[in-house]
Amino acid sequence: MPKKGLKPKHIPYRTCVGCREVQPKRNLIRIVRGTNGVEIDSTGKMPGRGAYLHDQKSCWELGLKGNLARALKTELTAEEHERLIEFARNLPE
Repeated sequence: MPKKGLKPKHIPYRTCVGCREVQPKRNLIRIVRGTNGVEIDSTGKMPGRGAYLHDQKSCWELGLKGNLARALKTELTAEEHERLIEFARNLPE
């Protein structure tokens, strides 16, 4: 009997809360609402409710206007908001 071909690897897709574009999860930056508040999840595996943004300033600006907080089902504190803005300043246009 001939062997069946290997099944293609499943690629998870997520939606950027800034521009609403769907992309592979690895192309996006995850922000998580966990026990320590809202923070950037560099590993993509932190526990808590997550939302995704592209690594572009435009997406972060749109997301920080309210879409990100809505996706995380929380209100961002001034400190969390400032931390996210500071991270976005280092991103490409």
